[in-house]
Amino acid sequence: MNQYLLELASLMAIFSFAIVSPGADLAMVMRQSIMNGRRSAIITSFGVGTSLMFHVTYTILGLGLIISQSIYLFNIVKWCGVAYLLYIGIKSLRAGKTDMTVQAENAETSGKRQSALKAFGLGFAANALNPKPVFFFLSIFSTVVSAHTPIMIKFGYGLVMASCLILWFVGVSLFMTTPKMRAAFSRASQWIDRVSGLVFIGLGLKLATEKAA
Repeated sequence: MNQYLLELASLMAIFSFAIVSPGADLAMVMRQSIMNGRRSAIITSFGVGTSLMFHVTYTILGLGLIISQSIYLFNIVKWCGVAYLLYIGIKSLRAGKTDMTVQAENAETSGKRQSALKAFGLGFAANALNPKPVFFFLSIFSTVVSAHTPIMIKFGYGLVMASCLILWFVGVSLFMTTPKMRAAFSRASQWIDRVSGLVFIGLGLKLATEKAA
């Protein structure tokens, strides 16, 4: 059991840096918090965490190795991710100024708020369509986790990592949707959309330059 706790501690020490590093997941959750409110941002956070388990699952089952060694499969995932990030970025750039405080109040009282399925899907897609986790999980699982560690224990590691990722983004969602933060962002909504749009486009272009190892 001590061996497994050591492996988990080693995984989390590495993964903690990946959690807080800026990327498409963080940009998506922040935009959801600002534009669609706390509920949507939290659901999006669960979408990101579920997608992480998707990556962990195929890594454990060996599919991650196949994708990492296949230029064709890698490029399919990569260009889907590029298209998705560019689409979100362009959509953000074209958005006008929005009163986020009023929008949040209307979302609570009307039936026009973002659906749970859409919010979840945005988070899942932002993470799933990024091929970089393929190499991340392959590298850390192959260097930190023993080949003799049972599959169910490895899935347990993945669940802990996914849970920590969800908790982190839920925390971001709660912070970004406090009244003071929402009022501040409302005053600069158009510029925030432009900046977030450029961030998504930049991430998409960066992903376009990624090559399979």
